[in-house]
Amino acid sequence: MSQEIFALIELFNAWFGGAATTMIGALVGRLMWHTNEVRKMRRKFFGKELFWEIPIAVGMALIGAALASWLALEQPMASGLIALADLGPRGSEVLFMRWFAAKLDRQD
Repeated sequence: MSQEIFALIELFNAWFGGAATTMIGALVGRLMWHTNEVRKMRRKFFGKELFWEIPIAVGMALIGAALASWLALEQPMASGLIALADLGPRGSEVLFMRWFAAKLDRQD
């Protein structure tokens, strides 16, 4: 490894490549959401619900990677977008609506 590495995501990219880093970001994002649900006592940490988080993380990674490609983002930013996409459909909608409302306010 002859390149200088300054961030954890750069290390993951160097070790595993972009696709694995994307999946790691998606899984970590879903794990953070799952942990928040456990904290609110809506589910157990090691319950059957944890099994269903894996396909959701894979799907969100694919959607996030497609969106990052469409926005022409480089790999560290793409992984960040994918982890952010793991807010889920409702969280992404709220984030988009806040951004859109702020954009409309600036035009007035």
